[in-house]
Amino acid sequence: MFGYRVPAPDQAMLISGGRRGQGGAPFRVVTGHGTFVLPVFRKVRFLTLAMCEAEVSETCVTRQGIALTVRAVIAFKVGNDTESVVNAGQRFLSDQDQMSVLTGRIFAGHLRSIIGSMTVEEIVTERQKLATEVLETSKTEMAKIGLIVDSLQIQSIDDGDTGYIEAMSAPHKAAIQRQAQIAQAQATQASAEAEQEAARNQAEYARQTAVVQAEYSAEVDRAKARSAQAGPLAQAHAQQEVLAAQTELAERAAQLRQQELVAEVVKPAEAEAERIRLLAMAEAERMKIQAEAAASHDRVALDRMLIDQLPQIVKEASAGLANANVNVLNGTDGLGEIAAGLVGQGLTILDSVRRNLGAPDSPDQTTDRDGTPGAGKGTNGRVEIE
Repeated sequence: MFGYRVPAPDQAMLISGGRRGQGGAPFRVVTGHGTFVLPVFRKVRFLTLAMCEAEVSETCVTRQGIALTVRAVIAFKVGNDTESVVNAGQRFLSDQDQMSVLTGRIFAGHLRSIIGSMTVEEIVTERQKLATEVLETSKTEMAKIGLIVDSLQIQSIDDGDTGYIEAMSAPHKAAIQRQAQIAQAQATQASAEAEQEAARNQAEYARQTAVVQAEYSAEVDRAKARSAQAGPLAQAHAQQEVLAAQTELAERAAQLRQQELVAEVVKPAEAEAERIRLLAMAEAERMKIQAEAAASHDRVALDRMLIDQLPQIVKEASAGLANANVNVLNGTDGLGEIAAGLVGQGLTILDSVRRNLGAPDSPDQTTDRDGTPGAGKGTNGRVEIE
């Protein structure tokens, strides 16, 4: 619309030619909104409220008399209040670039003043303290010209060719280098120890592997040896069992042969010997009976006939004994008992014949030639004949 003016967000609109502004200012200040401006009778100018920058590079002398070149950057702007706008408009409206020039000069003076009261060590190590003091000392002066400082940054401090800062840093550099060397040496030592430990671990692993492989090989060899010996051992055990069985069989065969020899040789021989003894006993009995018959002159014919038959009876009994399969429990004594029993049976038959013919019985006891009583039937089936 004709005559209506609106300032930008970062601008202040200054209207002159009409009524005075606040505090008797020669213009009115409008920010943040528009207003009608009467053409021809009113004049409008704009003042920037944006952030501005000023650089400072100043050679300053410290309290120790050492010259330092200090470079700094100042960020500033016109204050937002009407008073700051009026102060800045009255000073910089026609040439707003002068704000950066004037600000740099103001801060250069304050830097020289503050650095002159400090040592190099303080300036180098306490840059923030330096910036704070410069801001505090320049705040009042900057406010008079309508400017406010947002920040001050010390970019560099240079002592030129004096080498003071480098000499000051030499102990720290040496300490740092020493620490770096120590750290490097420790790192090298740690690396060497790690390598040695790795080598030891590798050697130990190789040793354990070799031991396990050796044990495994030994176990395999033992298994192969056992497998190789299994056949011969089994064959040897089988042969041993066969030999044991053959030995047992031979022992049984020997025992059987011994029994056969006893049955075939010993027993027949013992029986034949007993038969001969019995025949001798019968013959002696016959001679005894003949003698008694001759002495008594009676029963001569009968006794002679019986006497003649008695050897035949004993002979037949002995022949039957010789061919019989008799189990003798007590050897030769038992065989003699059997033969004596047969003789006793023959005598009993003789006594029975006598009784049937009316002959007097033989007494149970006889008297020997020497007057001692003889025995009839003895114990254990044994008969004794004189």
